[in-house]
This record gives sequence, C-alpha cells and structure tokens, in this order.
Amino acid sequence: MKVALTYNLKKELKEAPHLPKDFYAECDEPETVFAVRNALAGRHGDVLMVEADEDAFEKLRRERPDIVFNMAEGLWGESRESQIPAILEMLRVPYTGSSPLTLGLCLNKARAKEVLAYYGIPTARFVVAREGSLDIHRLLSFPMIVKPLFEGSSKGIKNDSIVEGPDELERKVASVLEEYSQPALVEEYLPGREFTVALMGNGSGLKVLPLVEINYTALPAGTKHIYSYEAKWVLDTPEAPLDIFDCPAEVPERLKTAIQAVSKDAFTALGVKDWCRIDVRLDSSGLPHVIELNPLPGILMDPKCNSCFPKAARAAGMDFSALVNGVLDAARARYGI
Repeated sequence: MKVALTYNLKKELKEAPHLPKDFYAECDEPETVFAVRNALAGRHGDVLMVEADEDAFEKLRRERPDIVFNMAEGLWGESRESQIPAILEMLRVPYTGSSPLTLGLCLNKARAKEVLAYYGIPTARFVVAREGSLDIHRLLSFPMIVKPLFEGSSKGIKNDSIVEGPDELERKVASVLEEYSQPALVEEYLPGREFTVALMGNGSGLKVLPLVEINYTALPAGTKHIYSYEAKWVLDTPEAPLDIFDCPAEVPERLKTAIQAVSKDAFTALGVKDWCRIDVRLDSSGLPHVIELNPLPGILMDPKCNSCFPKAARAAGMDFSALVNGVLDAARARYGI
C-alpha cells in the first residue's frame, strides 16, 4: 500500500512585520515530521512526503497514493486546515482525519461553539467581537478570556488574555484585531480544573484515552491559569520541561465519566473522524464545558516534550508507532481499505 504524509514545516519568520510573531506555531518541526514518517514506514515501507505548499496538488495527482496521513495545518486563510483534505477529496484519495467542513468549523471557534450549543453540549457563553468598542460587558460576565477566532496552538492566547473589566476588555480586543487581522472570540472565563481529552476511532469503536489534567500550580507566580502561548512555547521547553500535566488525571469516577461523555458528544456533533484532542474545563459548579476541538492534534514524539496526545497514548500503553498507525488504521477501516 502506497502511503503519503502531508505536513507543514515550521519556518523561521524573517522580516515579516505584517505577520504575528507566532505565525508558524501550528506547524511542525522536522523532528516531528520525520518521526511520523518513520512510524508509517516501519509498517508500510517507503512513505511519499508531500509538504502542503502550492505544489502539493500536482505531486498528489501525479503520485496517487493509496492513503494519506494528513497532518497539514495550512498557512493562509481561515479554512487553511481544510485545504489538503479538499484536494484529496477532489482526487478521490483516502486520508486520515476529518473532512474539510469539520476542520473549517473547528478552526472557527465560534461556529464550533454554535454547533455544540445547538446539541446542548456545555460550552462557555461567548461573543464574537469584530470591533473594539462593543459593549460586551453588558452581555457577558467578568472575568472573560479573549482570543483570536481562527487560531490554534495557543496562538494569541497570552497572560493578558484574561480581562477583569471593560477597559482591559476593550484594549485586548483591539490588540487581537490589530495583530491577527481577524475577529476576537470573547468568552466567560471558566474557573475550574482543565483537562485535555484524546480520542481515537470512529462510531462504536471510538475510544477515549486516559485523561490529561493541566496542573497550573506548576506555572511561575503571577502567571494566569490558562494554557497560554507563554506556558506552551516559552516557559515549557524540552531542556527544562514544566511539570504541568498529570496523566492519568486523578478524578472521581463520576467526573471522569462526565468528561468522557461530553467529549464523545462533541466529537460526534462536529462530525470528527479518526482522532481528536478536545479541551475541557470545569465551571464553578464542577460541570465540564468544551473549550475547543483540535481535529489535527499535535504529536511530539519526545516524552520530554509536553505533547498531550502522545502522553495520553503512552498512558494507554501505546508507543509512538502504535499511535500513528492506529490513526491510519482507523481511517482504513472507515474507507474499507
């Protein structure tokens, strides 16, 4: 079987004042791309490598792989994660992961939350701010959290993203509008414990891996209790990793069941396929709310790197190869390959 890997490499941001400094945060380091390639090659032989640039369509059309392991984040546009899957569907080439529609919905955090709300799945109340002068404080309660509408990998979520009053709110919304050239999502801040939930499979075969809890007490004093860009990419490094995750999370069985249920419901409601990482946070009453869905989750192989999906997989007894090929197997079963 001819397997291909589609990906976007993280690059150095050179003299691009019109782009935010974290522009390439969602893309993968070469070590991660090669680790996935090696995992696939160990079971399927040579792997066709396709960087998700403007030449990707011609390369895929020429080579015609039997299936594609897709980890391409895309670079441009609010539906960038949908670009490679749309190309593959045009070429009738099977691929891992979710459809263009689902990927576009999940990257648009407000649209995803609208779907969740329609199905009665708890998610924080929110407003989309397209200008800085909206009277949002008349619609939502403080504290609030402000983030870009179309970003992942904690892009645009900083220590000052939690706001306590109207002046802070207006400044932060204006900052997001200017730096990211997109609307801001403003949500009521959920004060409870935070978990990330890794799921693999489809339908009756959907499995929830051991829960990961984010332990915010490991952050330096004065750091807000959110998984911000600083916490993910600046304070936490392979050389000096933060002891910020507990996996399996120590939770009562009733809470564990509730988190698993809300995550499965969100997976189904958004039409996710094969795998996903879902961020969940408790409100002041201890009720789990879905923060967002990540249908293209990051997977760093090195255990010293705090990468949540591989961490959950290791807790479930899976090595990196089993994780990668498990996703591919879920897609193969779905296509009947």
